[in-house]
Amino acid sequence: MYQLENLSEPGAVDTLASSHFPLLVIDPTYTQKDETSFDIKATLEKLHRLPDGEERLLLAYINIGQAESYRTYWQAQWYAPGGDIAGKPDFIISADPDGWSENYLVAFWDSRWQAIWLGMEGMIAELAQHGFDGVYLDWIGAYEETAVIERARQEGRNPAYEMVNFIAAIRAAGRTIDDDFLVVAQNAPYLIDEIPEFARVINALAVEDTWFSGAGDALWEDTDAGDIPNRHTGPFSTPSLLAQYRKYQALGLPVFSVDYCRNPANATQVYREARAAGLVPLVTRVSLSHMTETPPW
Repeated sequence: MYQLENLSEPGAVDTLASSHFPLLVIDPTYTQKDETSFDIKATLEKLHRLPDGEERLLLAYINIGQAESYRTYWQAQWYAPGGDIAGKPDFIISADPDGWSENYLVAFWDSRWQAIWLGMEGMIAELAQHGFDGVYLDWIGAYEETAVIERARQEGRNPAYEMVNFIAAIRAAGRTIDDDFLVVAQNAPYLIDEIPEFARVINALAVEDTWFSGAGDALWEDTDAGDIPNRHTGPFSTPSLLAQYRKYQALGLPVFSVDYCRNPANATQVYREARAAGLVPLVTRVSLSHMTETPPW
């Protein structure tokens, strides 16, 4: 199960705790400026066991390719880029291309950005110390964005190589605290073709929108919270993506799929076809603000 919003709402954590899902991906929540009092220690203690007493894995969602202005690391003197105005610090490059507000692409190889995450005082070690079993890394695909590619060119960098190096450093930072610290990368399935080392620094791949997507910033009940079919041709068509995922499966890496639907018929289609392809599927809504009831377990 995958839920990033509304975890501080009454009953939200209890609902997840009482569920049968052996793997949960959640936002740490206390890293949001308006949620600093969120009791992450108590939350993880409640979630770490399934109702039958078996252990449950907990992964912390983090966005490593974008700066989010609602996070506690965003400082008062920082500001977002827009128009002819550059971001400050200058590693903040441009707004999210998919329409998510308060999210900004970064030069993720910049030492100032990496310092937020790495080292004994960094966010990765902190998450491991709190009790997360690993991290779920979003915006791996930042290396493919035009604005990022241009900044990397100006600085003489290979963004694909820099992303894999960053993920390797995140893995190492987690494992200074927990020898079994897990790293799951979301999206960027073609990174393995450019940098084969990618497959050796992650424990699984997670992929969105193989069959259906939702609109950026759509709320749970919005009509565009899902059911937007994948009409891509070429490398991002459903058949091409499934073929690409098989490269990870052949190496023994699980592939988790996340698709966004409101229509039960679409959800049923995704579960049927994803399982036939050997994926571990979830169908929810793009806001990720509730525990979806779609899975036909």
